[in-house]
Amino acid sequence: MIQKSVLGNGVRILTEAMPQVVSSSIGIWVENGSRYEDPVENGTSHFIEHLLFKGTKTRTAAEIAEAFDSVGGVLNAFTGKEYTCYYAKVLGKDLEMATEVLADIFLESTFAAEEIDRERQVVLQEISQAEDTPDDFIHDLFTENFWRGHPLALPIFGSVETVNKIDRELLTTFMAARYRSSRVFISAAGQVEHERLTAKCAGLFGGIAGDGKVEKISPPTDRPMVINRQKDLEQAHICIGGPGISQTHRLRYAAYVLNTALGGGMSSRLFQEVREKRGRVYSIYSFISSFIDSGYFGVYAGTNPEWVDEVLEVTMAELKKIARDGLKPNELARSKSQLQGNMLLGMESTDSRMQRLARNEICFRRDVTLEELSQGIEAVTNDNIVELASSWFRPEKLAMVLLGDLKGRELTEEVFSPLA
Repeated sequence: MIQKSVLGNGVRILTEAMPQVVSSSIGIWVENGSRYEDPVENGTSHFIEHLLFKGTKTRTAAEIAEAFDSVGGVLNAFTGKEYTCYYAKVLGKDLEMATEVLADIFLESTFAAEEIDRERQVVLQEISQAEDTPDDFIHDLFTENFWRGHPLALPIFGSVETVNKIDRELLTTFMAARYRSSRVFISAAGQVEHERLTAKCAGLFGGIAGDGKVEKISPPTDRPMVINRQKDLEQAHICIGGPGISQTHRLRYAAYVLNTALGGGMSSRLFQEVREKRGRVYSIYSFISSFIDSGYFGVYAGTNPEWVDEVLEVTMAELKKIARDGLKPNELARSKSQLQGNMLLGMESTDSRMQRLARNEICFRRDVTLEELSQGIEAVTNDNIVELASSWFRPEKLAMVLLGDLKGRELTEEVFSPLA
């Protein structure tokens, strides 16, 4: 059963009781991420996420870690482009302790100067590690160029330049402006009693002020382009993409089905055509990145540099087929079944249920039931697939980043001409 309460200051409490499990997962969510940063602040949201584990007025970093290790629990956090989450997973009997410690790090972290300097080096290593992982780094390159000039193009980690300029004043000012009650909610699933947790949170989070910086956001402008980035690598990495849809778009279920059929598994078109039939890649997949008001779709592949042309040729051919004809009846049915199976399998853990509650709150301000999701998937028609694919897979809208040892060779927009 899913329940929701709102504290007097506006902080929301969402729970889903799962009597059949022994664990509880709880997260403090803030509707703040790299999207809400100015360029000079880039990386601040992620930096704050790191620092909130480094000591409070009453607990050292070691004591925070020991509180969870001693009960076999998990404490962690992540930052996205539109939200940040601090979460814990523990046995149900330890939920109260987890809630208290999460509240302590969220509200009473000290941001000691020596911790800021120490954690700065950790974040800089994280940036370096990302740049040394080409199949991850290429996605940042794509977004940075496709939405250049927009906050959604900024990397979540920030850059070496911006992270080196982050100081305590920026951190505390940024947090005071954005970690406000209207942007904060608590999501919990598993062994949880809604009224008891709400009462506990009222005492812990009831003092968060509700006023703060009002964010004015607007969707990004898509920038079709081809970027050739030289890097001394064994493989060539390819990321192709174009305008997608928002989290709430009427064709979102068609997007899920299309993505699944195109590159969402071992039976998908791209995997079968490029890897299984030709052996030209180890990894190839499609993806959709959707946000509150915008999104993009993409295809990633890693291949031998001498096979780039062939991989691109086959990929363009598959995009064109779907834009023209959509999916075959058995393919449409299989993709729907795959999505529904993945959805249900993903709901078996308390942490996935906790995150589902939160993402529904961020995007829809209500619970989207599994039955509603299933019905939305089942209702997708081939006409929906063609409508979406024919608007996505158009040469004048597409962008590509090629990363690797290019040996002086550069691709141009002509790579998209087969779609014309």
